[in-house]
Amino acid sequence: PGPGQEPSPTWSADRGGGGSCSGPPGLSNSSRVGAGPASGTLASMETYRVVCAAGTLHTGDADTTRFPHRWTEAGVEVSTAFTGAHLLHTAVAGCVLNDLYREAAQLGLTLAGVRVMAWGGFDDAWASTGVEYRVELDAALDDASRDELLRRVDDVAEIPRCVRAGASVTRIP
Repeated sequence: PGPGQEPSPTWSADRGGGGSCSGPPGLSNSSRVGAGPASGTLASMETYRVVCAAGTLHTGDADTTRFPHRWTEAGVEVSTAFTGAHLLHTAVAGCVLNDLYREAAQLGLTLAGVRVMAWGGFDDAWASTGVEYRVELDAALDDASRDELLRRVDDVAEIPRCVRAGASVTRIP
């Protein structure tokens, strides 16, 4: 915020792909690649945590990769390791971040910043045990507007919908 301006409230919400998370990752750990949630359904296993951030919620960490972004001038920061598990979770977090901006614009809402943290585990056969994510918004929104935005994104975000539905993956010779 500029001089004399009050900061916008930062809202957060947890969303689970196969269960709920009773405790989100702490903000102080947001730059730790691969760090999992402090508690929740996936807290006891490796969780392949990723962070995608834009606007006022950029982390500014040197270990992030920045990409151009149609919704924000400064682009999107992605903090992750380069493994298949991390990239799957990055796809979910990135899609949710993009859709938050898109749906907010359609609702006439302004988002100053968005941060999406996603994580999930895999069993011994490398089947996903689910993906969970947390959304943080820097926006001057009332509770009803925030809840409607999050509900819409839960309904329309394409990559989370694809992961929820499952898909075949076939190598073509």
